[in-house]
Amino acid sequence: MRKNSRIKNIIFLMTLVLLVEFILSLIVGKYPLSFEGLMAGEEQAMRVFMTLRLPRTCMAVLAGFGLGVAGMVYQTVFRNPLASPDIIGVSSGASAGAAFAILFLTGSAFAVMGSAFLGSMIAVALVLALTSIASEKGNASIVLAGIAIHSLAQTILMVLKLSADPEKELASIEYWIMGSLNGITLDKLPVPFILSVLCMIGLFLLHRQVLLLSVEESEAALLGVPVEKMRLCILLLATLVVAATVSVTGIISFVGLLAPHCARLLTKDHRIHSLWLSGLLGGSILCMADILARSAAASELPVSVFTSLLGAPFLIWLLLRRRDDNV
Repeated sequence: MRKNSRIKNIIFLMTLVLLVEFILSLIVGKYPLSFEGLMAGEEQAMRVFMTLRLPRTCMAVLAGFGLGVAGMVYQTVFRNPLASPDIIGVSSGASAGAAFAILFLTGSAFAVMGSAFLGSMIAVALVLALTSIASEKGNASIVLAGIAIHSLAQTILMVLKLSADPEKELASIEYWIMGSLNGITLDKLPVPFILSVLCMIGLFLLHRQVLLLSVEESEAALLGVPVEKMRLCILLLATLVVAATVSVTGIISFVGLLAPHCARLLTKDHRIHSLWLSGLLGGSILCMADILARSAAASELPVSVFTSLLGAPFLIWLLLRRRDDNV
């Protein structure tokens, strides 16, 4: 009872932190907003709020929450604390797709978004196809297939970069890969919002099956879990969340890796509390990183700069902590 009460308090506290960051994100930026101006209905303030700040802040929370939830699912299913969307080629496929749109399609925001989403899903389809014809159909086969497809997508991306115009197209590709919430507008929100929310609802409903997939496959089968079908369904839901996110924001590093680690450290378990807390932490991390990205320098910086500044020291701390625990 005491542990459950502590976890509920942590979740409540993180919800408050995310709410404060949400409000702060709405008013901080190159054009500072005030509640007085918004309440008075100032035309310029309302235009900035409705077309830029509100969509961008909503996307930051949605993307961070989705990456946190998906990261927890990947790490639980693969029984690997370093598992991330790249483990099955989602991010690398999206990067190749976005680069293709910038070079050979119109290069518009919607063309890049659609091509990135398609690229990520093609990468995942290839991983699952390779796994289906492998002699052993377990987590190891999925990881090996993911590494192979990730390498293939990275090779395609390098070839596309070599053929890009260094002054325009190459810069656009690199900026997209670094991740940014700049340019998020209301018309870009419906598809990723609906797809991400529906898939996350599915993951929360299947949280018990996610936990069962973290044990040995033979034990899960004895408990009545159709391991291969359930693993395919859960990974597909998590992948759709990530694909819907990165197709709009570009590659955002460390959130899907950092948030689940923090959630497990705080809850000490893999239950639904950890899944929910991982999403809240992911939303908080990305929302704060986006606030810093648009206010820390004269020009806007890629959001992954700040997620990496948070993530790298944390991983170093984890490494040192494990070493101390083993001494």
